[in-house]
Amino acid sequence: MDQHSESNNLQRDKYLADFLAANRGSRKEKGLVLWKLKLKTGNLEYADEDLKCMSASHHLELRFREVLLDGKWIANTNFKDSLADVTLLEANTKLGNLNTIAALIFHVNYYVEGVLEVLKGGDLLIRDAYSFDAPELTDASDWRDRVDRLMQNAEAFAQAIELLPDEQLAEAFVDEKYGTYRRNLEGMIEHCYYHLGQISLLKKLIRAR
Repeated sequence: MDQHSESNNLQRDKYLADFLAANRGSRKEKGLVLWKLKLKTGNLEYADEDLKCMSASHHLELRFREVLLDGKWIANTNFKDSLADVTLLEANTKLGNLNTIAALIFHVNYYVEGVLEVLKGGDLLIRDAYSFDAPELTDASDWRDRVDRLMQNAEAFAQAIELLPDEQLAEAFVDEKYGTYRRNLEGMIEHCYYHLGQISLLKKLIRAR
C-alpha cells in the first residue's frame, strides 16, 4: 500500500470511528454520513451499510448531487467542477455538427428546471422540441449566468428529491405514460451523466486544437 492510500484509509477509519462514537441520530442520518464518506475517499467498503440506513429518496438525491454539484466517484468530475474554467469562447465553439457546450448546458437545465416545477407541485410544461432552443451568448456574464442558473436549479432539485416520501417514488409521474417518479429521477441522473461525458470530451477537443 502506498503512502497516499494508507493516509486515505487512516483518515476514513478515523472519520468513521468518530462518527459512530458520537452519532445518536437516526439510521437515515447515519447513512448520509457514510455515503459522503464513501464519495470523499473513493472507498466502497461501506456501500451496503449506507444503503440500508438511507431512504430511497436520499439515495437518489445524493446520486443527483454527485453528477451536478460535488461528486467524483463515477466520472471523476461533475458539472460544477467541469464548467468552472470554461470560457465564453470555448462554450460557443462549434465542432462539426456537434452541439456546443453552451447549448448542452441550456439543454440540461431545460429538463432540470422543467422537472423541478413538477417536484414543487406544478405542471409539466417542457417539451422535447424546445430543449435546444438556446439563446445566443455574446457576453461572458451571460455564459456565467447560464451556468449559475443550472447550479441553482440543481441545488433546488436535490432538495426537492430529499423531501419526496419513498412511497411517492412508485407513483406515476404526471401521467402513467411517463412511468414512475423513480424512473424519471433515475433517467434525469443518467441524462446528466451522458451530457457530462460530452462536455468533458468537447473541452479536450477544443483545447487540443
